[in-house]
Amino acid sequence: MPVENFEPNIPAIIADLRIEEYSYYLPTERIASFPLEQRDQSKLMVSQGEEITESRFEQIGSYLPRGSLLVLNNTRVVQARLEFFKETGARIEIFCLQPLQPVSDVHMALGLTSPVHWQCLVGNAKRWKSGVMSIENPALGLCLNARQVSRRREEFEIAFSWKPDHLSFGEVLELAGQTPLPPYITRKAEEKDKITYQTVYAKDDGSVAAPTAGLHFTPRVFEALARKDIKARFLTLHVGAGTFKPVSSETIGGHAMHSEQFQVNRPLLEALENSRGAVISVGTTSMRTLESLYWLGVKLMEGYRPDNARFIVNQWEPYLMKTTVTAGQAIAAILRFLDQEGLETLHGETSLIIVPGYSFQLVDVLITNFHQPRSTLLLLVAAFAGPAWKDAYAFAMRNNFRFLSYGDSCLFFRNRNQ
Repeated sequence: MPVENFEPNIPAIIADLRIEEYSYYLPTERIASFPLEQRDQSKLMVSQGEEITESRFEQIGSYLPRGSLLVLNNTRVVQARLEFFKETGARIEIFCLQPLQPVSDVHMALGLTSPVHWQCLVGNAKRWKSGVMSIENPALGLCLNARQVSRRREEFEIAFSWKPDHLSFGEVLELAGQTPLPPYITRKAEEKDKITYQTVYAKDDGSVAAPTAGLHFTPRVFEALARKDIKARFLTLHVGAGTFKPVSSETIGGHAMHSEQFQVNRPLLEALENSRGAVISVGTTSMRTLESLYWLGVKLMEGYRPDNARFIVNQWEPYLMKTTVTAGQAIAAILRFLDQEGLETLHGETSLIIVPGYSFQLVDVLITNFHQPRSTLLLLVAAFAGPAWKDAYAFAMRNNFRFLSYGDSCLFFRNRNQ
C-alpha cells in the first residue's frame, strides 16, 4: 500500500531510514519536570569529533570559535492552553494550534480583535458535543466564548469571541490561558512557567512550544560571548505542536513533517553573507530556518518567485535539488530579491525535514537540548553529528544529565565526514 506523503524520487537510502535505529531508552525519571533556578547552571555536554566532555552552560563560550555568528530564535510562547468547565462540571481543554480565519499568519492573528477562528486540539471532546462554553473572570472584566465549527480527525475548528472586544486575541490568551507545557511534562502548568518557559530574549508572540535550546542563555552568557567577538543575531520561527509529533511510520519516508512559519530580517541575512567565522545555530528551529534559507536562495537563482511574497520550502525538496551554489551566493540572492521588492523582512514557511543523508549548507555548530527517542529532532541531531550522537546520548545517560525541554544542554560540532 502506498505511504501517504512518500516522495518517490528521494534516494531510497534516505526514505528507507528505519526509525527504530534512532531510539534509546529514556526512563521517566530522567525527564526534567522543572527548570533549574539559574538557567546557565545547567549541565553542558560537548561532543566534538570522538571527544565527549561535561561542562556547565555558563562556560559555553570557551568551546565556541572566536568571531562566530550565533543565531537564535526569538519567538515568544503564547498561553495557548485554555481550560473550560461545562455546567455539569466536565473539564474541557482547548489547545490553540494555528489561526484559520480571518488570517493564517500567526503573528497577525494574535493581534486581531473578536471574533477569530483557530485550529485546535480538544481534550475530553466527547463531553462537548455542541453549544458554547465560556471562561468568565469578573476581576479582569473578561468573558471568552468558544464554539465548535467543524472537526477533521483529531483537530477542531473553534470560533472564539470575547468581551471586552477591544482586546486582541493575544491579550486574551495572556489573561485566560495557561503555559502549553510539552506532553511529556505531566504536571499542571504553574504561574512561574510563564517566565521559565520563555527565553530571556523572547520577543514575537506565536509559538505553542519554546525553542528550548535558548532557555539556558542569560545576560551573563551573552556578555561572555561578546568578549569573544561572537555576535548574536535573531530570527523568528513560530514553533508548532507538530514538533512533538511522534514518527509513527517504520521508515522516515512515510512521515509527514509539520510546517512552521518563520521570518528573517535583513541584518541577519547580511551577517550571514559577510560571516567569515562559524555559524552557530541555537536550537533545531533555528537550524531548520537557516538551512531553509539556503534552499530558498537556490530556488530564487533558478527563477522561483513566491506567492504573496511568502517563501515555501517543502519537506523533501532539498533532497531532490542538485546544486553547486555556495552559501554566500544563496544568501546574496535573497538580499537581491528583498532589494527588488523593497522589503526588509523575508516571510516564509518550512516543512524541511533534516535526517541522516541531508547535506548541510550553512550551520557549523549546534546548541540544543536532548530530544525524545524516535523523534524528528533526534534525527536532525544524528544527521548533524553523525554516529557520534549515540555515544553522546549514552554519555549523558551515564552522567545523570537531565533530558528534554527543561533539561540540560548539548553542543555538537558538524560531522564533516558524511
